[in-house]
This record gives sequence, C-alpha cells and structure tokens, in this order.
Amino acid sequence: MAAGPSTIHASAVLVGRKAALIRGPSGSGKSRLAWELIRSALPFARLVADDRAFVEIHSGRPLVRPAPNLAGLIEVRGLGIRRLAYEPVAAVGMLIDLVAADAERHPSVGVQEGELEGVRLRRLAFATGIDPLPAVLAELTTVSSGN
Repeated sequence: MAAGPSTIHASAVLVGRKAALIRGPSGSGKSRLAWELIRSALPFARLVADDRAFVEIHSGRPLVRPAPNLAGLIEVRGLGIRRLAYEPVAAVGMLIDLVAADAERHPSVGVQEGELEGVRLRRLAFATGIDPLPAVLAELTTVSSGN
C-alpha cells in the first residue's frame, strides 16, 4: 500500500541502487553536496531532486522524486540553475542532515538512524561549518570497523 506523496525541502542523489536524501535549511549546502556527489569518483551517482522533493512510502520503502517543474535542475552557486541528467524516482537508503543540532564527532547508535515518513533509515548528521563530503564518501565506500 502506498502513502500519498509529501513535498520536502531536500535534495537527493542516486548513488548505486539507493538515494541519499540531503536535508537542511536554505543555504546549508544541500545543492553543493548533491553536486559534489554527482561529480565524485563514485561508480554511479545521478541527481534525483534538488531543492524540493516528493517523498512517498510504497510497499514500506521510501521513494523520492523530483518536483515536476524542477526535474533535472540543480543550483550551482556562482553559476545559477543548471540542467543535467536525472533519475525520475529512487528508493531512499540514507538520510544526510546538514546543520544538525544533534551532530556528534562519534555518533551514538540512536543518532545514526533517522526517520522519513515513518521509516527508519541510516542517518549522517553534520554540524554547521563541517564539510560533509569526506564522511559521506567514506560511508558510501567503506565498511565500519565496529569501533
């Protein structure tokens, strides 16, 4: 059974088979992180949504889609709005929260999970002024040592 879509202020990038949903207030760097992931050396990364995303639960999985009037568009600071290839829908596999009040250097288990439309997902939280790209790339390309 599918829940109706809700619109959220977020960007999303499909990385491999799952999307990273990037949340944060205006000006927090959502578009920048999305662009950096797309341009990184990851085997596959493609834009799903920038600025506004539609999220819905389908068969217990959160799906993300771009807002129709913003599909394939991303803001690149200093250049403005740019057009590029995009995915029309993706399953969300990770939450990335920018400017998060509960961000910690070594997060506890509770902080490593977040909720999206009632579904619990892996979550990375970053404080103001922290560049999230190195940790996000590490999360996507390495395995935890269990420490």
